Amino acid sequence: MNKEVKNYHWLTKINHWAAAVVIISLFASGLWMVELDYYSSWYQDAPHWHKSVGLLLAGFTLFRLVWKLLTPSPVIEGTKFEKTAANIAHGLMYLLMFSIFILGYLISTSDGRGIDIFDWMTVPSLGLLFEDQSDISGLLHYYFACVLIALAVVHAAAALKHHFINKDDTLRKMTGVIK
Repeated sequence: MNKEVKNYHWLTKINHWAAAVVIISLFASGLWMVELDYYSSWYQDAPHWHKSVGLLLAGFTLFRLVWKLLTPSPVIEGTKFEKTAANIAHGLMYLLMFSIFILGYLISTSDGRGIDIFDWMTVPSLGLLFEDQSDISGLLHYYFACVLIALAVVHAAAALKHHFINKDDTLRKMTGVIK
């Protein structure tokens, strides 16, 4: 018997909220660390933590995407426009995340050095792949991160709209058990 899925799987919920917290934290730390001067005690440590967490998030996001494709999800509620917009927004958020991961890698490895992940392992460098790699990748990394955060705000606002105005189960599907 094929029963319609009413709620997101518990692991999907954990994946969603953990990713949200980490992405917001990486965005905030990225803005903070580019303002650090050479004499700050965080000048070396902040980028190391940012890169390490970013690479772990990249692996986690790949797992999340595979999990999303293999796990049934509840039907998206709303008008045809809202359903289409939600699907486009989700796809765009994944595209932006993977672009940001790749760009971060290109920024950090253009000098030929790999990226240490919390001193557990080193992701090797492919070296300089194009002229001004760090600068171009850094600019795109920043702008894509800003777009991702803006899209996440719209995503959250839409969920709140569904909860408070439409009074449907959209937000409850990702936060708790449906009534």
